[in-house]
Amino acid sequence: MVSRVRVWLNRTYAENVFFMDQLRRNPSDRAVEIHATHGDPDSPVLAAADTAELEPENLSPAGYVEYALDQCARRGIDVFVPRLHQSAVVAHRAEFEAAGTAVLAPPPEAVAVFHDKVIAYEAVQAIGVPVPPWYRVRSEEELVAAVEELEAGGHKACFKPASGAGGVGFRVITRTPFSLMHLSGFPSPYVPLDLVLEALRRDGEPVDWLVMPRLEQPEVSVDCLTGPDNRVRLAVGRTKNGRRRGFTLHEQWLEPARRIAEGFGLHYLSNIQFRMFGDRAVLMDVNTRPAGGLHQLSQCGVNAPWAAVQLALGEDPGEMEPPFLGQDYTVVSGPRPLRPVSLPQQRPEVAEPLPAVPSPAAPEQAGAIGSAVQAAPLPGLAASASRRTGLST
Repeated sequence: MVSRVRVWLNRTYAENVFFMDQLRRNPSDRAVEIHATHGDPDSPVLAAADTAELEPENLSPAGYVEYALDQCARRGIDVFVPRLHQSAVVAHRAEFEAAGTAVLAPPPEAVAVFHDKVIAYEAVQAIGVPVPPWYRVRSEEELVAAVEELEAGGHKACFKPASGAGGVGFRVITRTPFSLMHLSGFPSPYVPLDLVLEALRRDGEPVDWLVMPRLEQPEVSVDCLTGPDNRVRLAVGRTKNGRRRGFTLHEQWLEPARRIAEGFGLHYLSNIQFRMFGDRAVLMDVNTRPAGGLHQLSQCGVNAPWAAVQLALGEDPGEMEPPFLGQDYTVVSGPRPLRPVSLPQQRPEVAEPLPAVPSPAAPEQAGAIGSAVQAAPLPGLAASASRRTGLST
């Protein structure tokens, strides 16, 4: 009898409830038990897991590694998918392997390169992948100089933290004075330059920003599955242009993504994002983790999460080509059940093999609004299910 696979996701995006769904609906028909931990008791990933725990707060990276090793030993984890403290975890990969746990993440050298966007841009530029103009800014004077140089070239300047993920801290610089216009409608990423400069003067705290021109759509997010041998098994681009989403296998996007994934050893699942700078596609960002929207590849007949787990277990799925490209779609939100307030509440342990996992609760039975659910295709437009609802870190 083939044993079940125990997978742990730590403090991950709410959208990864769909990652978990795909692991359970794997084409190998293998029983999968999922453990989840998070800092937010209302994270829907806790409700979607078979076992769940709240994570201790304020642990140092070294302290978190000790906590993670204990989780793997106590839970009998076969595959650990780290998001929080990924750098510290992969640096101790050998200790996890000694405990019988495969770490589904790139090696520490690759994680380090892409933790800092300036180092990342310099590194990928060196292997021939185009990047946009950029300036590293740490002071008021450097910010003004960068903005003026970009504006002189006819570009709109924006900035984001030199290290970070998920668009956190992204702002677009405007010269328009703050007015009631900024207080009408929904909050905007636009921020007046004079207010940014005033905040820098008032707070006196150091910043580490990347200032660059605002890039244009389409945005193409290439999901890559790469083996420990540095060979890409799967690469599919997800396109975004306003509300409309779609898929692409055009080499304009896939070739530079493969070059990055293979050249830097982005083992297992990575996400490489491009946008347009004028008439040229340039790198925007590289994530050394599964993207929140990875599950959308299911519309192309691909189960990337399970293929990654197979690789981590030493079961090579081989070269993968999507059997078809799904039609264009949009993104909608929907209800997901939450756990009762008291945690941890565990599902009872069962003898192997696991029974079939029941289908998610109907919307009227859901405890609260969480991440999105799959929606029925609309005429001419497929409605996918995804919405990032944020993290508590």
